[in-house]
Order: sequence, then C-alpha cells, then structure tokens
Amino acid sequence: MKTSQLKPSRLMLALLAAGAIGGAGATAVMGGVSMAANAPATPAISQTINTSSPPNFAQITRDFGPAVVNISVSGTRKVSADDDDPFAQFFGQIPGSRGRMPAREVPMRGEGSGFIISNDGIILTNAHVVQDAKEVTVKLTDRREYKAKVLGADPQTDVAVLKIDAKNLPVVKVGDVGQLQVGEWVLAIGSPYGLENTATAGIVSAKGRSLPDDTSVPFIQTDVAVNPGNSGGPLFNDRGEVVGINSQIYSRTGGFQGLSFSIPIDVAYKIKDQILEHGKVQHARLGVTVQEVNQDLANSFKLDSPSGALVSSVEKGSAADKAGLQPGDVVRQIDGKTIVSSGDLASLITLASPGEKIKLDVWRAGAPKELVATLGGIPKDKSQAAAGEQDVQRGQLGLALRPLSPQEQQASGTEGLLIERSAGPAAKAGIEPGDVLLSLNGVPVHNIGQVKEALSKAGKTVALLVQRGEDKIFVPVQIG
Repeated sequence: MKTSQLKPSRLMLALLAAGAIGGAGATAVMGGVSMAANAPATPAISQTINTSSPPNFAQITRDFGPAVVNISVSGTRKVSADDDDPFAQFFGQIPGSRGRMPAREVPMRGEGSGFIISNDGIILTNAHVVQDAKEVTVKLTDRREYKAKVLGADPQTDVAVLKIDAKNLPVVKVGDVGQLQVGEWVLAIGSPYGLENTATAGIVSAKGRSLPDDTSVPFIQTDVAVNPGNSGGPLFNDRGEVVGINSQIYSRTGGFQGLSFSIPIDVAYKIKDQILEHGKVQHARLGVTVQEVNQDLANSFKLDSPSGALVSSVEKGSAADKAGLQPGDVVRQIDGKTIVSSGDLASLITLASPGEKIKLDVWRAGAPKELVATLGGIPKDKSQAAAGEQDVQRGQLGLALRPLSPQEQQASGTEGLLIERSAGPAAKAGIEPGDVLLSLNGVPVHNIGQVKEALSKAGKTVALLVQRGEDKIFVPVQIG
C-alpha cells in the first residue's frame, strides 16, 4: 500500500476535509425526524427521509472472496552505501572523500493483494506491488499456490497484470464506475499486514480525486480501512461488483487514518487491455505545461469561477501547438468533460490513446473557443517530454521545470529552473510552484539534463537548494 505523509498544504487540508465526510460503518437512522416550531400553537412538521440498511457484505464476501488473492514477491534492489550516510544524502559527495561507494544489491520481499478477472488466471494488482520482483507467488483462499508471470505493469497508473497457470478459477464481477455515487457503501477485501481475505467497509467520500504523486489517475476516495498489504485488492460496490483497485492511503503514521484511494476499474481495464494486446502501455501526450486557476487569475481572465487548467507553456511541434493552443488559454472541457483543476486535464490526457482526436473547450481573451487536437505519444527519450501531461520528472522529484527567461533572471537576480508544478515527493517535502531550483546535492542546475544527471548519482534523499522570494533554503526530498 502506497503511503503518503500528510503535510499542512492546501491540497492536504482539502483532502482532510473530504475524508471527514463519513466514518466507516456509519449508518443513517434519520427516519421520521420531526421539527417543532417555537410557538406551541403551530403544528409540528414531520419529514420522512428514506433510509436503507447496509448491503449484505457477508454474501458479497462469500461469493467473491475466493477470487481475491494474496501476492508475495521477492527480489533484489540496488542501493548505494551512501544511502545510509546522512551527510551524503543531504549534501552529496564531500570534497576530498573517497567518492560514492558502488551500488550493492539487497534482498527485497513484500506482500500485496490482487483479484482474478478471468477463469484462466488473469489477475489485476498494483504496479508497485510487483516492482523489482524477480519471483511472484499467488496464493488462493483454498491455500493453493502458483508462480505468477508479470505480463505488464504501468507505474503511471499503478496497474499491473499477472498470469497464473490454472483453470476454472473463481472470478469477480466488474461494475460501472460511472454509476458509483458519493455516499454509497463500498467493501474492500485484501491482505493487510499479511492477514489474508480481510474484509472492511465504508463509503465513497469523493470521486475524481487528483493526488500530488507520480500518477495521473482520477482516484475514488473512501473511508474504508485499508492498510499495507491491501494494495492491489478490489473495491466492491454494494452489488458485489468491482469498481476499483485499492492503491494508496494518506497517513501521518503509516497506518489507516480515514483517507483511502482506489484506481477506478475502467482505468485499470484500459491499461489491462493494452498490456494483453500489445504487451505494453502507450499514454497520450498533449504537450503543454498547465497550472491551477486561483481567484485572482480568474478575475484577470474574466472567468466566472476559479476552475480549469491554465496553459503556461506550449511545446513547439506538439499536439497542442498544432491544435492552436496558446499560453494564457484556460482549458475548461475536454470532449465535454469539465476540467475543474489542472490534475483533471492530466488524468484525461494520460488515459487517452496516441492518435486520438479530442475537442478542447478553452477560454481565450475573455471569450470561449473550440479547438481539436490529435494526441501524440510519449517519445522514447523522456528527457524531451513529460510522462503524461507535464514536464515532470515523475517517480523521482515530481517537478515541472523550465529555464528562467532573461527577464526572470534579471528580476530574481539568479539563474536556475523555475518550478511550474510540484507533485509527488517534491510536493510532500514542501516544494511549491514559483520556487526557483538552484542546485541539487550541491550541483548547480540550469537545464533538465543537469537535473537528470544529478538524480542519476543521488541516493534515497536529495537536497534541493531553492529560492523562494528573497530567501534561499535547502529542502530534503525523499525519492527512494
């Protein structure tokens, strides 16, 4: 189970507020509520609210629990001896020292969950469950064990597809995420801390949630109790249909604190279909850098509300450039789907296919405009393009960077890279859009290539020197 530490940022506070909507197992019992007026002579007004009892989770668990599996993985992971040296982690190589110690391999073991979607042994789980695994073992509820083959994994959506050599296996039913509503009951089955076939229930707290991590997924947020080991397990609706794959929790302690996030099953199936058909996943790319629209920007652009994705730069020759997108455009809809935040745009583009045509509803110079773009793919040289939508070093720092213009260099009195978006590890460490990245582990950086080179020599923690206003501060970022 991916765990992210909560920080006192705007996004985290918003998540906390959303997570507080309901408690696991809470039941509405408000039938026949009466409201009496202050004056005794006024007759009481009674209002009846329809209630329904919780679904039969016992039946769902009996019917589909056997299709949920425990996944054990083993392998090795390369680490540097410097990873255990706090001075090396924060400051890099010290002049006069012996230099970096060579990388070494250490054993790696882990556990997660998954579920069977075809009776001939196709299993869905999380990509991070099988990351770096050399051997994967699947255990069924009847204690049978099978060696599994990883057919493919997509870190960007955190979906992986496994295959075991077996027949006539129990399978789950797949539901329609579009019909899932906030407030509905949901059930998770998995192996938290290795406790196999554990069932927990709660409600849907929100849909389409964007997170500050290295994925571009419109997560389902719930208050279902999930913990390490639940990763890859199914999230059922009240009809016993799988609507999501449990993927992440947000916590200060590493354990469950009421904020759980699942990958919508339609997203997972789109990835699964590509893996089974092509053996790999191809994500689409628009070729823009975008930022959030706050109230001040909304006022400046004469928008009726602070929503949409503001285009701050367009890559020359990209799908966006060919479609006519310009810096200053605000993308409000894609194919009729409303863009509330910049993360919504990233999710929709990432889950589209290269070559697909999309209609963009944008706001330009105080008036609406329609554009049509034919999406491109992600180049093999990822230094030329971001994974998905942003120029973000996804899975490492999580930063959208660009060189400072001559005017910006003059205004700030420095050279460096402007941070246009902060996600993943960088966002969790407190790096903010508008900061200027000056150095990484003591190495000055003026372009993306220098950042990538410095990261290739880094350990689990890197020290970023950033300029924020007139202040320069070191910020440690965990990337391992």
